[in-house]
Amino acid sequence: MRHDKVGSVMTTDVVRAEYGTPFKEVARLLADHRISGLPVVDEDDKVMGVLSETDLMVHQTTVPDPHDPKHRVRLAELTPGAKRQTAKGRARTAGGLMTTPAVTVHADDTIAQAARVMAQRHVERLPVLDEEDRLVGIVSRRDLLRVFLRPDQEIRDEVIEEVLVRSLWLSPRSVDVFVTEGVVILAGRLERRSETEIAVSMTRRLDGVVDVVGDLTYRLDDAHLRPGEQTQVPHGVTEDWLRRL
Repeated sequence: MRHDKVGSVMTTDVVRAEYGTPFKEVARLLADHRISGLPVVDEDDKVMGVLSETDLMVHQTTVPDPHDPKHRVRLAELTPGAKRQTAKGRARTAGGLMTTPAVTVHADDTIAQAARVMAQRHVERLPVLDEEDRLVGIVSRRDLLRVFLRPDQEIRDEVIEEVLVRSLWLSPRSVDVFVTEGVVILAGRLERRSETEIAVSMTRRLDGVVDVVGDLTYRLDDAHLRPGEQTQVPHGVTEDWLRRL
């Protein structure tokens, strides 16, 4: 099945900083380009870390309070996290301000993979690397959401061609496929229960699909059969797909 790659939606004109880029220049880059973060790279365009507006704001929050007794030492300030914040607050260059290690993806990763990384790591943008781990782009949440702009007819055509015909070896008319606002409805009768489950599962993984409604019936319930007892594996379907169900 076709899955759009990160490289197809990423921004290639990446605003970046180097390790020695001064604090004020970093702030100017963010303001001039109206962005909230950027990657920090070395001389070989390898990503060393990422830097956000939050990292710059740390500088303000760590300014000493003139009314706070200098001799007072708070235990909270001795933790590793507090020490890192203090170091950032004193940093004068991008190298000292950046967060490491950087969370990245590759240009040939799928949009679904990138979205999963964003959700798991709670980040809003990801530097995109090539096969040699050099920076080639950046992708944001907004970029990844473009996949849901696929026309319903395009999604329907892919369900029929990729799921029904190529994967399950079924006639394109064996299942009625309706797509409205990205929601796919599969209706019809198939030979085996496993085929109905595979059809729904594979359709759900297609780019741009919001949800799948499986209104499918079957002649043979093969769910209770052990692998050796099944009369035949559905045409075109690998055992790997069967194990996913």
